[in-house]
Amino acid sequence: MKKERWGIDYHKLDIREVLDSIPMGVALIGLDLRIHTMNRFMEAITGVDREDAYGVPCRYILRNSLCTKKCPATENVGKEDSISVEGDIINLARQKIPVMINISELQNVDGQRVGFIETIEDISLVKEVDQKIQDPYHHYNIIGQSPQMEEIFSTLQLISQTDSSVFITGETGTGKDLLAEAIHHSSGRANGPFIKINCGALPENLLESELFGHRRGAFTGAIEDKPGRFRLANNGIIYLTEIGDLPLPLQVKLLTFLDDKEFYPLGSNKPVKSNARVIAATHRDLDEMVRQRTFRQDLMFRLKVVQIELPPLRERGDDIRLLMNHFVQHFAKTFNKRIKGFSSDAIPVMLNYPYPGNVRELRNIIEFAVNLCQDDTIHSAHLSSYLNESLAVNKPETVDRIRHPYYSPNPFLKRRSLSKGANPFDWDEMERHMIIEALAQSRGNRTGAAKLLGWGRSTFYRKMKKYRVG
Repeated sequence: MKKERWGIDYHKLDIREVLDSIPMGVALIGLDLRIHTMNRFMEAITGVDREDAYGVPCRYILRNSLCTKKCPATENVGKEDSISVEGDIINLARQKIPVMINISELQNVDGQRVGFIETIEDISLVKEVDQKIQDPYHHYNIIGQSPQMEEIFSTLQLISQTDSSVFITGETGTGKDLLAEAIHHSSGRANGPFIKINCGALPENLLESELFGHRRGAFTGAIEDKPGRFRLANNGIIYLTEIGDLPLPLQVKLLTFLDDKEFYPLGSNKPVKSNARVIAATHRDLDEMVRQRTFRQDLMFRLKVVQIELPPLRERGDDIRLLMNHFVQHFAKTFNKRIKGFSSDAIPVMLNYPYPGNVRELRNIIEFAVNLCQDDTIHSAHLSSYLNESLAVNKPETVDRIRHPYYSPNPFLKRRSLSKGANPFDWDEMERHMIIEALAQSRGNRTGAAKLLGWGRSTFYRKMKKYRVG
């Protein structure tokens, strides 16, 4: 083989740069099934740095479901030139990712086998599309059919065609992480990396290195260069959860990146480019943080190019029943139980509860019930005691909640839903009257009216505009 062809000196090529240019996860594995190197896409999928992966058995890095049975490489060695199989990997964040795995032999110039090259392609998007065809109420792992969720699904399709920054708000447990992943999978960056980092999980000095990387010698213990999450997210998406916890000095660096698409690693005076789309999320009130000067106003405006507010579960009506059925089926299958659904005494308990922890709390409640249930139906006795206590407190309105799919547990709405002249099935008219009465009761104070109704301010303003109130 000639050293040069088409003007390329192959001996001078950096194997890491070659691997990094491949838009899928790639790992070079020795005959002993230990990792020799892997590219940045494999780092993004597994969550493991290639330096940490060197010399480690591949089954501990890739954590593939096939590794627990028979290794595809050793089972098919010498039988086929390459192998393509579907499987699941568990990344460092303990997320299960469906992937397509391709394994081929590596040979030297004498034709001797020296190892394997394994590529991994994230096929989550394909799986989600298949699931959506089977169940029209599933949208990239988000379940819902209420008007609020349908509006979000419509928005999702529109913003997937752009690279604008997205800002997701909502109470704890409403599904902000799932929505961020849905934006990734529905966008043109679906084949790129999806990098998530919690801005409140690390101290400031470690967080800066984690986000923007560092050069060797930048600080004590920095014995080698580190790329940082923004660089790893190139051509993909970086998801900054709990953005309200980002320290002010790092807010400046993030603002610079949003404006120029470049950043400076610690210890470097040379900028690094990254074509990463930014999605941020928080349950905090950034407007209030701006007033308290703990969050930069210019950064808030830059992040809020597209803003999506996830509604609390108590405002999602029949979605509660939809989610109840989904989680029962999921955990029944997980725990290998033949549970079909809920009994007539359990349904009022579940529907009457306000779910301050939202979808996450509902999921935990049903997981607990499925664990306890030894029958084919979940009864009220299988539910946590505090749920039954909630039913006892709100017993007079239970019938209305079951009859009316958009019943809310807040006291103001209960009075309105039971007042004379209100049609319990005309939800738009009911909400309009609720807003008018809330404003009257709060003497025109919109924030106070929103609190009376148990809504967030943005939800209240959106509904005012919808019903042309004020």
